[in-house]
Amino acid sequence: MSETTISKAAAKAVEQDDERPMKAADRIRRSAHDLFYHQGIRAVGVDEIVSQAGVTKPSLYRSFASKDELAAAYLTDYDRDFWNRFDAPAADHPNDPRGHLLAYLTGLSERASHDGYRGCGLTNCVVEYPDPSHPARLVAERNKHKLRARLREMAAGMGARDPDLLGDGLLLLLEGCYVSGQLFGDDGPAAATARTAAALIDASIVR
Repeated sequence: MSETTISKAAAKAVEQDDERPMKAADRIRRSAHDLFYHQGIRAVGVDEIVSQAGVTKPSLYRSFASKDELAAAYLTDYDRDFWNRFDAPAADHPNDPRGHLLAYLTGLSERASHDGYRGCGLTNCVVEYPDPSHPARLVAERNKHKLRARLREMAAGMGARDPDLLGDGLLLLLEGCYVSGQLFGDDGPAAATARTAAALIDASIVR
């Protein structure tokens, strides 16, 4: 088989894959993500999820044993997307944790100022589910503990006098941005998240 024939076959396979209907489990996951994020996990019932996904309840329960398991799957996807976004600026700021973090926070400020912004889905979950053993909360807690450690590590790389203190201060700033963005929109403190972080970092670095 020639290289041209192989290329045509590969292109046809990709085209067919793009046209293939989304699996029921994927439609459920996508619908749950949209509903859970914008309305809250507790506020959304299974009936609403299957209606938006265009599937039946048996289809949902074949893919997810319970709504709690679906909520944990939603947050697992959210956690993956969060880290992809958080790590993206590293390509433009190699070996520069300050530049990396400020670039991420600049993007966060912009997102937090848009209509429909509902903060961090992981933080929202912790507020909704006080039970530390809830499967969704467990996903959220793992993310937050990892983020805290990551920010402390970045603070050390910036040359902070007290990396743990600076890292925790930056974490508080992030969490505040998640909430204030929903309250004040584009005219609120979330818009100054990156500038506030820069001032905090500069005041914490050994000169």
